Amino acid sequence: MHIHAYSWLGEKELFDREALRRPPDRPHPPVTAEDEERYRTLLETFRRSELPPLETSLWLLKSPTLIRATFEEPKDAAAWLGRELTAHAPGFLSHQEADTARLSRLVTTATARLTHGTDVSFGFYLGRTSFLSLALVTCTPNPWTPALSCPLT
Repeated sequence: MHIHAYSWLGEKELFDREALRRPPDRPHPPVTAEDEERYRTLLETFRRSELPPLETSLWLLKSPTLIRATFEEPKDAAAWLGRELTAHAPGFLSHQEADTARLSRLVTTATARLTHGTDVSFGFYLGRTSFLSLALVTCTPNPWTPALSCPLT
């Protein structure tokens, strides 16, 4: 198992558009060539989109270019998370979220969760209109979506 790191910073209004963050449903039989082409187009649009998926494990469907880092050890992945949290904490809308003791607990919890093969995902408001999404996704296999292959293979 290894772990991929993902981050997204953008407008909260865009993040709130859940339809853009959900992969398309496969067409139900009987499937026409048009149905299949539409599905493939929608799936490719989802894969290229930088928006975080609704389900953390579905980052694995996204383009490998969105992977910010890859780690073999949970503690290294959690350290990346800690660096990202520290870098963005001054912009957190809530002072409680930026509390260093709280951020340290998030990193400790992330290490434990990743050690057990569980994905980690956090989101924070930055100012009134921006949103930061950070995710660490276990790969090969992911316990929530074991059928998904690693995006780097």
